[in-house]
Amino acid sequence: MNLAYNLQTTKIFFSEWQHDLSELSDLEKQSLNEVKTEYLHLSKYPILEPVVKMVVLSPLLRLADFYQPPFYIASEQEVKISSEDEGTIIRGRINILVFHPPFWVLVIEVKRADYSLEVGITQALAYMLANAGNDKPTYGFVINGREFQFIKLTKQGTPRYALSYTLSLNRGDDLHSVVKVLKRIAHLIRNS
Repeated sequence: MNLAYNLQTTKIFFSEWQHDLSELSDLEKQSLNEVKTEYLHLSKYPILEPVVKMVVLSPLLRLADFYQPPFYIASEQEVKISSEDEGTIIRGRINILVFHPPFWVLVIEVKRADYSLEVGITQALAYMLANAGNDKPTYGFVINGREFQFIKLTKQGTPRYALSYTLSLNRGDDLHSVVKVLKRIAHLIRNS
């Protein structure tokens, strides 16, 4: 497997995170406000990955309907990637994988609250490349509890990827935008 991929900077390559986003109901907004309040309370002490998954990620996946058909969730999915040209083997575990058999829908990499998303982006891209034989885009979602970033990867020819800008729990309605993007991805998969 080739571990090389090209960053795409044109907005059209990854427009899913900005266009055709549905509005949230008042109940969904209230639920997100509770997530934010709970996270801010708990962040007075160091927050490790399991707490980020429980307090922030789980409610986001529920609100985006990733716990409903046609989706399934796998945790700590083992991945092995080997580079043919350099003989490199990378082994790791995807924190959370949302899939619609046989396709991977969303590779989620969770980091502890005080870690940068950059490390998670590199890991998520490596795991996304392991998704053999899929001609559909694969999406990634990197989260540290306070910040969120989406990734889109296509593998036709040389793999290409693009990133959303970093969304923040502390900036306006960014948490609402996170759920809107997750819902958009779910909608695209259901209707493809």
